[in-house]
Amino acid sequence: MNSAVRGTLKRALGNPAWISFLWFGMTAGVSLLATPVRFTASTITRPVALDVGRVVFAALDKAEFVALIILLVIVRVSPHTRRYWGFALALTLILVAQAAWLLPDLAARTDMIIAGSEPPQSIVHAAYSTLELIKLALLAWLGVRSLRILAEYSGPTAQGD
Repeated sequence: MNSAVRGTLKRALGNPAWISFLWFGMTAGVSLLATPVRFTASTITRPVALDVGRVVFAALDKAEFVALIILLVIVRVSPHTRRYWGFALALTLILVAQAAWLLPDLAARTDMIIAGSEPPQSIVHAAYSTLELIKLALLAWLGVRSLRILAEYSGPTAQGD
């Protein structure tokens, strides 16, 4: 591999766009596609759909923390750390809120439904969904912005790098 290709590859992997879009796709696939579709299946009862959802969201939560760690490493070593740090901080706060407060609360509500009772009214699901949409918007914005920054610094003047 020649040095120009190696340099381009290094700049691309050191840019948070790839992990932002990978994380976006993973989260959108589960939250916006698989979850709503699960509840339209006529042969799946509500308790079963909720139990499957609990398992899927627990797995997604772990995968998102791996993506967050990768993102934090990339942001830390990036020459444009200051441009990305706010996104990384907001995403960290959202994941911590979801993992420490919202997912356990939603799991407890699922346990109640599976046991045959109906949980009391709560804003937990709406809060989780709102944070999920904010997270997706942040990931999309970070991905696009970091691609623009990559393009700015990979133009004709950067070819001598």
